[in-house]
Amino acid sequence: MTDCADGVVLVAVRGALDIDSAPQLREAMHGALDRGRSRIVVDLGDVDFCDSVGLGTFAYSHNRCVAHGGYLRLAAPSPFLAGLLDTVGLTGRIPVHATVSDALTGAPPAPRPRDPIEDAPPS
Repeated sequence: MTDCADGVVLVAVRGALDIDSAPQLREAMHGALDRGRSRIVVDLGDVDFCDSVGLGTFAYSHNRCVAHGGYLRLAAPSPFLAGLLDTVGLTGRIPVHATVSDALTGAPPAPRPRDPIEDAPPS
């Protein structure tokens, strides 16, 4: 966890975000909130797996950050993880940015992944 400019906290996640590791992420974010830091960016660039517990941690942490007057932003997910976030509906609630830099500066979120089935021409 790194304190950045303007009171933003950057949390980098690596490897699997699952039932074993998600509690550590939740505790890191609780620690930031306990220190009065309610603006959190999570760097997902090195995440290679995320299960429902990890996804739930994002939703829970987003709600806590907003309740404390801040935000949760997700940054640099792999194409698969970006698609998963969109499929489960988190992209509409939690901003997902293409890069950590964009998330830290508040640049517009990355466009939602395109669904090849929805985009297919009618048969």
